[in-house]
Amino acid sequence: MFFRRAGIRHTRYEDERQLFPLGFDRFLVLAVLAVLLAAPFVLDRFYLAGYLLPWLIWTSAALGLNLLMGGAGQIHLGYGAVMAIGAYGSVHLVRAGVPLEFAMLAGGLLSALVGIIFGAAALRVKGIYLAMATLAMQYIVDFVIAQVPAISGGSLATLQVPPVRFLGISLRGDTETYYFALAICFVITLFMLNVGRTSFGRALAAVREKDYAAQILGVSTFRFKLLAFWVSSFIGGVVGSVLAVCYLRAISPDQFHIELSIQLLAMVIVGGLGSVLGPFFGAALILFAPIVLNNLTGAVAGAFGLAIPIDLRAHIPLIAYGALVIGFLLYEPLGLAKIYANLRNYLLVWPFRHAQR
Repeated sequence: MFFRRAGIRHTRYEDERQLFPLGFDRFLVLAVLAVLLAAPFVLDRFYLAGYLLPWLIWTSAALGLNLLMGGAGQIHLGYGAVMAIGAYGSVHLVRAGVPLEFAMLAGGLLSALVGIIFGAAALRVKGIYLAMATLAMQYIVDFVIAQVPAISGGSLATLQVPPVRFLGISLRGDTETYYFALAICFVITLFMLNVGRTSFGRALAAVREKDYAAQILGVSTFRFKLLAFWVSSFIGGVVGSVLAVCYLRAISPDQFHIELSIQLLAMVIVGGLGSVLGPFFGAALILFAPIVLNNLTGAVAGAFGLAIPIDLRAHIPLIAYGALVIGFLLYEPLGLAKIYANLRNYLLVWPFRHAQR
């Protein structure tokens, strides 16, 4: 079959440690990348800007959150606030005439600064107490953004994003913004693929499993917990800038409420904690499942003549989030990425029975 190891005999450690040791894995990655690169030429503008572009942006955000939750085992319920800080910081800088390249970095650094302040709570508390600390961060940031006119202009105000350029390329059209979001997602994915192969990634794994045992072994939990919050918040701030520039084009306080943090949390859990592939699956499912459910509900209601209230149809996505999270926590805690890994491991030795467990 596709994933067969037959004929592969590694003679160097470098060959065994490469990201994709199997030939079909490399082919699959290149094929997906080729499809994404060709998407603007084969897909309608509606599908490009309405489906693929938000999927890339939310996947990038979920990757940043997964570094903290899946990589370091630190729960975060305020990642929407992290993205809001990066979005508002970069938009204000762009409106002041700062190039987008520097505005994005500044937005990421601003998010990292605020995130590490609240992340310091992870040095003293864990579990539900850390969740409450990050949830408090979400509400504090929401309140400050909405009530300080210098940041948002007011709770009902909207900040328009001016025309911007990245490395000399104008980001006005759908194709340009799509490729820009794809490039950012590619860089974040490449970073996440390699972080587990570094001492930083191994230290995060030790902290995730047993922080006090890691401390006994010489891993500074103080340092690596703060680093995890710093890196994750920086990625969230950069993705918040991309969200504002490429997709929203205008930002307001109501776009970064707790619902956004819940969405990102659901993407990470459903996709698979600690997996790089998981956020891609999780973001696709959380973004597109409500659309499918709404269309299916409408079709069933029309076929059987049922009168479903609009309020109920509006809450179907939230019901779906809760059902998906509970279902995966009960039956497959490692998410869709684990289901894919199980299928891949089965095909490695098919049709024989000694499949890897």
